[in-house]
Amino acid sequence: MARAWHAYSEKSIGCISKTVANRDTNVTRYSRQDVLRILHLHTRQLVAWERAGLISSLEHYSFEELGQLRTLRDLQATTRISAKSIRASVDAMQRVAGMRNPLLEASAVRRGSRLTFRHAGALMDPLTQQLAFDFESSDGRQLQVVRAGGSLAQQAAEVQEMFLRAVQMEESPETIPGAILLYEQILAIRPEHAPTLINLGTIHYNLRKYGQAESLYRRATLADPEYALAFFDLGNVLDEMQQLNEATVAYQKAVSLVPQYADAHYNLALAYERQGHKRRALRHWLTYVRLDPVGPWASHAKDQARKILKTEKLSIVSRRGRLTKVAG
Repeated sequence: MARAWHAYSEKSIGCISKTVANRDTNVTRYSRQDVLRILHLHTRQLVAWERAGLISSLEHYSFEELGQLRTLRDLQATTRISAKSIRASVDAMQRVAGMRNPLLEASAVRRGSRLTFRHAGALMDPLTQQLAFDFESSDGRQLQVVRAGGSLAQQAAEVQEMFLRAVQMEESPETIPGAILLYEQILAIRPEHAPTLINLGTIHYNLRKYGQAESLYRRATLADPEYALAFFDLGNVLDEMQQLNEATVAYQKAVSLVPQYADAHYNLALAYERQGHKRRALRHWLTYVRLDPVGPWASHAKDQARKILKTEKLSIVSRRGRLTKVAG
């Protein structure tokens, strides 16, 4: 059985704490465990962002900080840009554009090997201070941005706020219907909003409505073809639907987009094994262990790799280029 990302996160963080309210400001805040669970993050990801200075090391996070972490999560799933490079671009954007929090006030976009920001109808590379009109939208909306000024920016802020409220509502079974309604309202405004498509798909996945989940995940892959998380989730639901060949293709796409995507390597290894491709599976078991070396999933991956090495005769090329036969 393939591991869905949400299930993996819960097993990784152990017990789940409740959100707490700041008694002085009456503002809802979220513990580290809440953040990991809500955003489906691994602890090491949060620590890496803290070390890079992208987010402060805190025990509790505000609603705004939750939004910033969500943006970082999406960047990690869609780009190969390092946390250090993201930090450099964020710092430069703060200096050049006078933004307090570029990850929330503008839309981060990968352009080549750099991170640029889409804002007010233009793409800005803050490191070079180069500005270009945003022609990625084919429906003329870039002209609306230039002429209407902050109207589209206001819409984006409203969508962001609706999205985070929907994420919060997912935390209780009683408010799941409200979350679904909010996500559907977002899609009525922005049908291509990939994070909403993914989260709504995951709700249907958890409700075992796999056909609806598949449709939403596929829409997410079309809305953002470089969003590795969308392909990973699509692979999971296709696996549940016993469409193993298609699931394998989806996992392959996820790891091609983000080679360090440990969970996608794990599920791809499982898919290969179930199809009898043990040598292909071995590569991804070993990759998973390298990326996530500690924990029960790593132990399972190591065991599977050992079994394959014992039963398969494999050819390994030495550093000097000589071909050596290794018998199990």
